[in-house]
Amino acid sequence: MPVIGLLHVTAHLGGGVGKVLSRLVEESGRRNDGLRHAIICLERPEKDQFAERVRACGAELLIGPSREELNRRIAEADIVQLEWWHHPRVAEWLCSGVLPPMRLIVWSHVSGLHPPEIPAGFLTLPHRFLFSSPCSWEHRSVIGLSPSQRSKVDSVFSSGGFEDLPEPPPRSARGPLRVGYVGTLNFAKLHPRLLDFLGAVSLPGFRLTLVGDPTTGAELRARVAGQSLAVQLEFRGYRTDVAAELARLDVLAYLLNPLHYGTTENALLEAMAMGVVPVVLDNPAERCLVRHGETGLVVGDPAAFAEALAYLADHPAERRRLSARASRETRFRFSIERTADGLEAHYRAVLAEDKRAFDLRPVFGPTPADWFRACQGDQAWRFADGGSATRGPAVEKAGRGPHYLYEKTKSSAFHYRDTFPDDPRLRRWA
Repeated sequence: MPVIGLLHVTAHLGGGVGKVLSRLVEESGRRNDGLRHAIICLERPEKDQFAERVRACGAELLIGPSREELNRRIAEADIVQLEWWHHPRVAEWLCSGVLPPMRLIVWSHVSGLHPPEIPAGFLTLPHRFLFSSPCSWEHRSVIGLSPSQRSKVDSVFSSGGFEDLPEPPPRSARGPLRVGYVGTLNFAKLHPRLLDFLGAVSLPGFRLTLVGDPTTGAELRARVAGQSLAVQLEFRGYRTDVAAELARLDVLAYLLNPLHYGTTENALLEAMAMGVVPVVLDNPAERCLVRHGETGLVVGDPAAFAEALAYLADHPAERRRLSARASRETRFRFSIERTADGLEAHYRAVLAEDKRAFDLRPVFGPTPADWFRACQGDQAWRFADGGSATRGPAVEKAGRGPHYLYEKTKSSAFHYRDTFPDDPRLRRWA
């Protein structure tokens, strides 16, 4: 079998992207599939965990290469896979000019249903455009694709599998229901009415354990300060042994902002793999991961959330059934083997196609401010050429805007401004 050179271009190796890429490299070596992986990070990773794993598996890792070196690697590769989520460094590379000829696969790690959205022209340009959740098919730009265009678009869950997690521990039916949340603690991720959901719960001794970086939870702490709900929240901070935290829980209260941009939601899947029964909101991404009444419960409002917790507390046998089903199905459906199989099918298919040069400037625009605004969807009006994003009657009437606009990173105006400080429009908007 001839060796296929696969070059991944990514902003960095943090979070879910770092996990899935490092596991893909490891799985590729285990199955001896003839793929030679190399990874280029356009900026230095903040943590070395996944970078070390990539190197330990024998894959080449380049960090911040020159434009000449990047172009040379692209020319040598049989396939280039772009890990995309509208990071400013990736936008800078994409819009730097005419890119060298390549077989390009774009794997989107955001849903595109809400900003950052996926421009329609971006969907149809590469050899393949892959979503990391089927929920992205619901976007209006995707619905309007012709049959020939849709044949170049597919979805492959970006799950790195669960080989590092132990089997679910035995859980006692006695005592109060142990409910927790693992993940980002700000309101760009969590539902803005989280406290209304918690306030609806009437279980005796109810307590929600929150596991996540405390620096992301400042607004949540401020909201509960001095309220009676404060005693119902336990902040455990950032934990490296996630499996140990999940073993302490019966139920995962995964109440996300309806405007969140996530897809495969690895924190949710890890909890399910560990037998923690999820209670999620009826959001597109979660509907693709949790089957109501089979691997968890899907609810729509605070009253339904409270009813779901009461039901799980009163029916320990049903809780055990959901726990076992969630673990078994998640470990199979979202295994690294299935992720690798889904990607490899596209690798083999695009090898039959010719390399092409790409010019993304007509899609995203010529300047950093244009690149940022191109993915703002129905919020793009906030970022006018002639003024700031926070002044004017229209903006004042519409209010502060969604929480994700105020992230310091995550492809926000602040993130783009900090990356491109000389762009006057980004300075005004930030």
